[in-house]
Amino acid sequence: MQGLFYEAESPWLFLFLTVILGGAAAFQTGRAVAQTWRPLWLLLFYSMVIAIAVRFLHYALFQETLISLQFYIVDTLVCLIAASIGYRLARASQMARRYCWAYERHGPFGWRARIAPAPAPETGP
Repeated sequence: MQGLFYEAESPWLFLFLTVILGGAAAFQTGRAVAQTWRPLWLLLFYSMVIAIAVRFLHYALFQETLISLQFYIVDTLVCLIAASIGYRLARASQMARRYCWAYERHGPFGWRARIAPAPAPETGP
């Protein structure tokens, strides 16, 4: 896996900087984008910016390569996945909470239209 996903000798650097720090920042960014009702495609731009910051941390703290397309793409994909998870969790919660009369939660990442209850049968005299 070394050389494919991360440059350092230890995978712990990749896990800590990219997955935990970069992923947490991207997750919170995804939540913020969803909570402000912005479109999903903005996550790509924000993930690319966060990946630049993650690449810089790899370079500044551990003397890894700053400008590497391969590792930048890996960092961007990790950030994009984390941001998408945060976005969907927040959006599903929003739809079920704000439009409770029309939607209900359907799993952690989704919502569905509420099914109207069947009318009660009339009782005769």
